[in-house]
Amino acid sequence: MISLLRYGNTNTYLIKGKNGYVLLDTDMPGTLSSFYKEIKKFDVKVEDIKYLLISHFHLDHMGLAGQLTDLGIEAVVFAEQKDHIHDSDEILNRINISDYIPLCENKIRFISVDMSRSFLKEIGIDGEIIYTPGHSDDSISLLLDEGSVLVGDLNPLYELELHKGSQIEKSWDQVFKKAAEIFQTDSLVVYYGHAKSASVNLTTHKSGYGSQVKNSVDEKVVQKIMRLSDKGFSLDKIISRTGADPHFVSDVIRMYMTHPGVSVLGILDRIEIKGK
Repeated sequence: MISLLRYGNTNTYLIKGKNGYVLLDTDMPGTLSSFYKEIKKFDVKVEDIKYLLISHFHLDHMGLAGQLTDLGIEAVVFAEQKDHIHDSDEILNRINISDYIPLCENKIRFISVDMSRSFLKEIGIDGEIIYTPGHSDDSISLLLDEGSVLVGDLNPLYELELHKGSQIEKSWDQVFKKAAEIFQTDSLVVYYGHAKSASVNLTTHKSGYGSQVKNSVDEKVVQKIMRLSDKGFSLDKIISRTGADPHFVSDVIRMYMTHPGVSVLGILDRIEIKGK
């Protein structure tokens, strides 16, 4: 069973096994109290969570990792991620977040993706980890035999046309190939780090999500914010020139800067998930 946790800007997930829970991703530092409140909604305690998996080591996906391992949750890191576990330390230290705790190597269990199925079996979960670089060099996805995949920040399928021939497309091909080998159905449910979950047909690779039309005014404003950002305009000048809500402008710029190749729909989708 997959439970979506929303206590910040990132979708994080609890996966229930027969012998406890696995947590995929955390949010930013400073969200620990909100994390406690969120898991309480599902009648889950910290001690019920046995393992922490991190889809990639960007600050909005691993910000609580150090604190959670101090609380007894074991971090499991894959060989392809080993050189990236401190990628966000410098950024977080520079912006001086006092309650950030770096992830300590002696509290990490290092394994290869080839061992992931047997590892997950320990906690009573049928599935495996797939190495899916593209958004970052250390990105992994969790494929569950029940017919779902949790992909972190791998670009949503509705943005795939923007990434033809790229590593992102290759990673999606790997997801589809592996899912087709494992599943008994033609449907795959995709859980994203910054977008709504979607049902995908494994034969056509068509997603059931993305057909909705976003507000055309919002789309035009986002396009203008992106253009002004590319030209080097400051936040204040972009707010002045667009007349948009300052928080909206700030969110658009953050999404645009941290998700290379993101589409206008992708930005609006991610902001909607955040609760704007």
